[in-house]
Amino acid sequence: MPMLSVNGTELHYEDTGGPGEPILFSHGLLWSTRLFDPQVDALRGRYRCIAYDHRGQGRSAVPDVSAIDMETLYLDAVGLLEQLDVGPCHFVGLSMGGFIGMRIAARRPELLRSLTLMETSADPEPLANVPRYTLLNLIARLAGLRPVADPVMRIMFGRNFLSDPNRAEERALWKARLLENRRDIWRAVNGVIRRNAVSHEVPSIRVPTLIVVGEEDVATVPAKAERLHQLIPGSKLTRLPRGGHSATVEEPALVNAALGSFLESLERPHVSPLVGLG
Repeated sequence: MPMLSVNGTELHYEDTGGPGEPILFSHGLLWSTRLFDPQVDALRGRYRCIAYDHRGQGRSAVPDVSAIDMETLYLDAVGLLEQLDVGPCHFVGLSMGGFIGMRIAARRPELLRSLTLMETSADPEPLANVPRYTLLNLIARLAGLRPVADPVMRIMFGRNFLSDPNRAEERALWKARLLENRRDIWRAVNGVIRRNAVSHEVPSIRVPTLIVVGEEDVATVPAKAERLHQLIPGSKLTRLPRGGHSATVEEPALVNAALGSFLESLERPHVSPLVGLG
């Protein structure tokens, strides 16, 4: 189990190695590196794929704080990139991972070759969500995740994934993974609920940026992706016809196609439209 001492904590990470350009995968709240298994499997032949667990989640160490804030997680990611010496890399962040990716792209652009933002937002948590999420988090802190597992599944996954009878085994797997979270996951949840906006920073992002959102995402609705697209100059927006807040595992073929096409577009040499004329 590879661990790296970064920014005063221990982070778990997985690295496929290889000579290809590095991609760093940064997962969403309540999950781990497993969220990107379909993408790592699809891309590891051409890229060096690195996925890590945020502090307080997965196999990484848990700090004794009431909220794991996004600024700390941003510094963790920067420290990981610098210690592994993999910059500039392609950064793929989903939800909370996107909060981190936007900060890196705006503040430390020399570390990134490209940025992919999935199911994420540059805004603070919508006020309408805060009371419900705070209550769910309190219940999870006091009684564990089992009492809140069903409503959390409806937040994390889209209607097609949740209703397809042929995917019952997958749903059971992801519910089991949800329940594997330690009781102290509440510290990470507080960090997301209380996060600050970065909407004033993202217009400065200049690295090639892909924004991906599933049409069934109820946690970060497609309108949030549209807003990001407007804020980040030159960004590309892909709206998936299916998929909720965990589209990487709900619709891996759609995500892999969008991500693969984006990465390949960065490999092609730019040809001036004037070449061969006159």
